[in-house]
Amino acid sequence: MIKRLILTLLALALVGAGVFWLVTAPQTLSETDLPDHAPDLANGEYMFYAGGCASCHATPGSDDKLALGGGLKLGSPFGDFFVPNISPDAEDGIGGWSTLDLVNAMVKGVSPNGSHYYPAFPYTSYQRMKLEDIIDLKAFLDTLEPVKSDVPPHDLPFPFNIRRTLGGWKFLYLDGKPFEPDPDASDQINRGAYLVTGPGHCGECHTPRDALGGLERDKWLTGAPSTEGEGTVPGITADTLEGWTAADIAYALESGFTPDFDSLGSSMAAVVRNTAHLTPEDRDAIAAYLESVHGQ
Repeated sequence: MIKRLILTLLALALVGAGVFWLVTAPQTLSETDLPDHAPDLANGEYMFYAGGCASCHATPGSDDKLALGGGLKLGSPFGDFFVPNISPDAEDGIGGWSTLDLVNAMVKGVSPNGSHYYPAFPYTSYQRMKLEDIIDLKAFLDTLEPVKSDVPPHDLPFPFNIRRTLGGWKFLYLDGKPFEPDPDASDQINRGAYLVTGPGHCGECHTPRDALGGLERDKWLTGAPSTEGEGTVPGITADTLEGWTAADIAYALESGFTPDFDSLGSSMAAVVRNTAHLTPEDRDAIAAYLESVHGQ
């Protein structure tokens, strides 16, 4: 009887391990999934600023925001993450990556060697991007100067240092859906929604997270505790920005000044350095979208 029980438990454990292995396996796109698209360098540069890539990936302390040596430390409740080098350096950066490698990193959260990326890299937002925009971004990144750097490994306690478990996290929070325009919204609002939810990844900071670190999408853009553990990130919905007009929002994204002539500080100062590169039409589109989002 005891022997049969032990064998049954072993069989269940093996089945469970097999299910875990299948569920947590990295999922990737193939070359046939990529559109037939000639890279547009100008749009790639535009996506670079729309995504605020330099804010995290620029070498800390460097005045050159196109020197993408990485190394910035991002604190979190799960441990410390160190932002990687995304310059075209073949050894320390992504110079040896194919376009497909970058696409899989940004929409699937999978590295070229087939391991999961931690969601400190906001692929839950980048999955909304058009693949053409990512193809263009890769082409632009390849034009930049290679940077040598020695980025420390992430400093994470057990069990968060086991990357395979991220497959289960992705099962819960990575739906694989590209951006879908709202048929009831204007073209302007849909453009703003794309920029905010996709390349801009605004929800990653401005939306609260649950105990597992997933975004609480029913509280979209309503504000959240800082992932660094100090202070809060304000909401940017129509309700939390009460008193702001769409013109106020667009101007803040260009100048860094609020309607009462205060300045946006902390990480938003870096955001504005990027949104200032967007066209006035796109800043207006972002403002129109945020004015259409309600909740607090």
